[in-house]
Amino acid sequence: MSAIESDALGRAHEFQHGNKGPVTASRHRRNALVYAGIALLAYLPFIIGVSSGWQTAGLGLLLPGAGFLAVGGAWVLLLPVTLGLFWLACVARFWCGMVVAPLTVWLGSALLAGVLVDEAIWPPAVFLVPAAAGAILWWFRHARLRREAADSARYAQRQQFFEGSRLEVDERAAHEPEVGTRELSAEQLSAARYVLDRALQPIGEYAGYTIIDQFQPAALRYQINHLGFALGLYRSHYAPNFGGYLDEAQRNLVETYLVKRVWDYWVLESMWGHFNFTNFDPARNDNIMLTGWYGLHVNQYMLSSGDRRYGEPGSLTFRLNARTAYPHSAHTLAHSVVDNYRRSDFCLFPCEPNWVYPVCNMYGLGSLAAHDAVFGTDYARSVLPQWLHMLESEFTDRKGSLVGLRSYWTGIEVPFYSGEAGFAFFANVFSPALARRLWAIGRKELGFCIAPDAEGRPRLSIPPEALSFLDTIDPGNYRRGALFAYAAVTMCAREFGDDELAEAALRAMDQDCGREESDGVTSYREASTLANVWAIEAKLMRTGDFRNSFVKSPPGSAFTGPQLASARYPEVLVAKATSSGRNLDLVLQPGRTAGRQTLGFARLEPGAAYAVRGRPDLGFRADATGRATLDIDLAGRTAFEILPVN
Repeated sequence: MSAIESDALGRAHEFQHGNKGPVTASRHRRNALVYAGIALLAYLPFIIGVSSGWQTAGLGLLLPGAGFLAVGGAWVLLLPVTLGLFWLACVARFWCGMVVAPLTVWLGSALLAGVLVDEAIWPPAVFLVPAAAGAILWWFRHARLRREAADSARYAQRQQFFEGSRLEVDERAAHEPEVGTRELSAEQLSAARYVLDRALQPIGEYAGYTIIDQFQPAALRYQINHLGFALGLYRSHYAPNFGGYLDEAQRNLVETYLVKRVWDYWVLESMWGHFNFTNFDPARNDNIMLTGWYGLHVNQYMLSSGDRRYGEPGSLTFRLNARTAYPHSAHTLAHSVVDNYRRSDFCLFPCEPNWVYPVCNMYGLGSLAAHDAVFGTDYARSVLPQWLHMLESEFTDRKGSLVGLRSYWTGIEVPFYSGEAGFAFFANVFSPALARRLWAIGRKELGFCIAPDAEGRPRLSIPPEALSFLDTIDPGNYRRGALFAYAAVTMCAREFGDDELAEAALRAMDQDCGREESDGVTSYREASTLANVWAIEAKLMRTGDFRNSFVKSPPGSAFTGPQLASARYPEVLVAKATSSGRNLDLVLQPGRTAGRQTLGFARLEPGAAYAVRGRPDLGFRADATGRATLDIDLAGRTAFEILPVN
């Protein structure tokens, strides 16, 4: 058992019943004191007897738009209008870290009301404003108490099934596939081509991506990272001895992320979220949606390929313009994550300025585990105990689920999607025990039903009542769609070895989501690029694959044995490329039509003669640098092994 797994094992058998943690409680006390100070300030103009304008502006501090009650007349109708605008401003604050938006609406409405008022305020406003503010605060408190009561009841229900479900997860888990035995099927290759087509574009081109905004899940950065994760799965488990266009595709994605268009959202968020107008380094403060996700991506590539170039100083440089650049590497990304964890009162730290999202923080801790696997550091284990403690004390609600979002500054919780069944496989990277706890809850509560389809084959159905509204939204394009939910279930089922559930979910995916094949590339036309890539990851995965691609290096022979170094894409599709030392075991398929193709090999024994097992006509000799080429006819699945003659 790994040290990381051991740290979380005790928490796997008993999920926690969340209460308000000490940091959150201190934030709430501070909120109360600050509001009390605002209330005193609001009535100070009345106490000292200044003009009606100041009195009106003061009342406007108690509640957004409340100053319009002091103006009186038809102006009171601006109170609900202002409250609506304030709600939209809070959405903008969440959407892109625009802290100035709600402040502008609140303070601006107070000042505007102060300008509009006549020589005297409307007298009832002195009493109506605090009454309105109190009513709103009471409503929020009542809603919170109702939610907490419902959560406590749900926690009791979970206790009834949790232990049995946890045991069932362990019982259903298939064994991890034996290293070096796997090859991609024709279906998996056609899915992988969806990723390769996008990854092999010149750096900075985005044909085939979903482009809507650069702030939320449809942003390019999330698509790029998951495209990279898919290629990491491909390389780690099927083709560790393939370089060629797979090398190019993986590095293209790593370096496309550095293009300004992908990361310059942080310039705006720094200004309107941190009030920082000078240093826009995206890997310095907060922004775990970059450092965590990208660090996971970069380290996965280095672990699977043996290439350590992104550990070099300045190898990951974010260039803002001709004068300003922010040089980084895999090491500085990891340092940033660790430093932010240690500085944060919550340990977990924000994505957008102010908003702490526990799921993003899973990527952050996963990135440390991946860095440890590549470079032998000890970051994840050093952070994990405190991280888990804060996750459970500050970010676990009364039903035992992760809090969706929490404001770093105020401690206020905001409902947001963080479903156990959708994200458990992320946790498996750094804490298999925590991951199984999440999956044991999520799989049971979704109420999966596996039933025959029209052709008698098992497919997955999820009861509509088990899905929240957000479960039915494709986060990659903000439209209704089922693919993302099916893909998330399939990825978790695969990761935890529930092959029956995974196969049923894949069949539902094909039947419900507009599966199509064009020029040998399989995709789902009714879904975003992000959802399509999740589906591809699901198709590539088997038991433990997601975790292992980040924390378990391929065998040493992947980096020392012969390598398929070049092949034309998409004419040659590589279903398998492995080595046990001196040999190279290949399975290839034609990507378009059958025909003769030239393959290039590297890391051969210099000057040695090589044979193709069972094909005496295809022998060749390596040159003095250990390279050689071979012409071979591809017609359907073509499996062969090359090995030195002696």
